[in-house]
Formats: sequence, structure tokens, C-alpha cells
Amino acid sequence: MQVQEIMTPTVRIADPNMTIRDAAKCMRGDNVGALPVGENDRLIGMVTDRDIVVRAVAEARSPGNTTVREVMSEGICYCFGDDDAEAAAQVMAKHQVRRLPVLNRDKRLVGVIALADLGRAEDEAAQGALKDISQPTAKERR
Repeated sequence: MQVQEIMTPTVRIADPNMTIRDAAKCMRGDNVGALPVGENDRLIGMVTDRDIVVRAVAEARSPGNTTVREVMSEGICYCFGDDDAEAAAQVMAKHQVRRLPVLNRDKRLVGVIALADLGRAEDEAAQGALKDISQPTAKERR
């Protein structure tokens, strides 16, 4: 089963110049913890609820004056629409994320695939990979 068969094709994209307050309102309205950030039809980052808390609240930044660009994560993991569902699940497991932007081969955002989408997939390989996503990663003790 391909990602494009089970992904959510309509996705809200955060503008990098919007405030983190507005981004947080979008997240609350869509009941998600991450939004892709796009500029000129290109994916340039992701902003998560964690980005907002760790990079803004902890640094006492004003939510009405801090932009998404200032706090977004630029190292984006993604998958392609023509990838199989198992490949998407493996990327999610490797990076411990619950939502992945889906790009076409021109690297334009075409949707988002979430754990819930994978859960509905009738693909044994995807189901097996799903189990790995919620497994804790081994952290080095100091």
C-alpha cells in the first residue's frame, strides 16, 4: 500500500512569518502537535508544540512577537507519496515522530501521514513497523 492511498491530502501549512501564538491556535484547532512550514510552495521546516514550549516559553519569548521561523525545526524527515506505508512507518520509528510530511517527487508538499493513517492501513508490514514507533529509544547514560 502506498502512502498516497492513506495520507491526509489536505493539510494546514504554517507560514514562517506567522506568530507562534497563531501557530499554536492552528494546532489546537486541528488537534495536532506539528505543522509543516512552507514558503513559496516549498517545505522549509516543521513547527511542533515542543518547539514552541522549549524554544519560546523556556526562553521567555513573547508569543505575539516571535515568529514560527525563529523556533521551527529545520531538519525535516519526510516521505514520498509513492513510498510504501512500511517505509513511512520506518521513518516515523527511526525519528520517533507521529506525523510526516508527504512530498511528491518534485519535493512539493502533498499531504501528511500520521500514526492514525498507518493504523488504518491493511498492510502487515506497516502494522509491524508501527509497533516500533512507540518503543523508547536507547539513550546513553552519563
